[in-house]
Amino acid sequence: MTGRAEVAARLRAGRTLWAAGVYDALSAKLAAQAGFEAVMSTGFGVSASHLGLPDVELYTMTENLNVVRHMVNATDVPLIADTDTGYGNAINVMRTVREFEQAGVAGMILEDQSVPKRCPAAANTIEVLPMAEGTAKIRAAIEARRDPDTLIIARTDATTEDEAIARAQAYVAAGADLVQPISRCFTDLAGLRRLRAAVGVPLSLQVLGWLEGLAPAEIEEVAGLAVFPLVGLMSATAALQENLSALAAARSTASLPRPVTGMGAFKTLIGFEEIEARQARFLLGEPGTPFFEKG
Repeated sequence: MTGRAEVAARLRAGRTLWAAGVYDALSAKLAAQAGFEAVMSTGFGVSASHLGLPDVELYTMTENLNVVRHMVNATDVPLIADTDTGYGNAINVMRTVREFEQAGVAGMILEDQSVPKRCPAAANTIEVLPMAEGTAKIRAAIEARRDPDTLIIARTDATTEDEAIARAQAYVAAGADLVQPISRCFTDLAGLRRLRAAVGVPLSLQVLGWLEGLAPAEIEEVAGLAVFPLVGLMSATAALQENLSALAAARSTASLPRPVTGMGAFKTLIGFEEIEARQARFLLGEPGTPFFEKG
């Protein structure tokens, strides 16, 4: 699945697309190799992996865009981009949408937090914009996209069910294709069903916290997009911590606690054979490569 039109039709119809959260080009390739039909860039992961800092919108729009562009180029599966608050007001949102759309994403998630945002998975307090301002930003995003099949997913960080439903309804009226609540707002499947019924469009769900206890069929009942946002980041972190600690202590690779990928398999993953084949075709005169035959 590569075309925006196909992705949009599937998600708008509520046929659930399962995705893995990724934070760089390599993690995007690994998620696609694992069999995920789509990936989602996670701002939490981008901030952690590229800055070593928490997700409080310390990176800029262009820094995030650069990471996302590499992800898109590294894999053929559709990518949904976490574009945070759009990096400013409605006018900033319009530029953000155009830049990420041009980079080739299938859709974008825009949230209604005040700028700079705080990751709701870690922050104690969250400040959301007035509903009218949040709605205007979604309207601006819809107007800015050049392809009507570039999905605009409106995330509300409201922490009470009534407010989340009211905001989600306003964002759908403004043109949002899907809506996304934060996991700490709704506390059971019945609440998600109420939200889904109230907005009339599929939900986008980040499978975190209590949502991890739901069965896949229960998530598919309400979600068009279902993402495991942090499994990749946390898995890589655990593996690196264990192996690097052991390596620092023993100064030897003989007894690493975690297996490592072999060089051959890794070269295949990142495309060495493809590059070597292109070198043989195009780098004329290089050692081991053919020359054009003289006519």
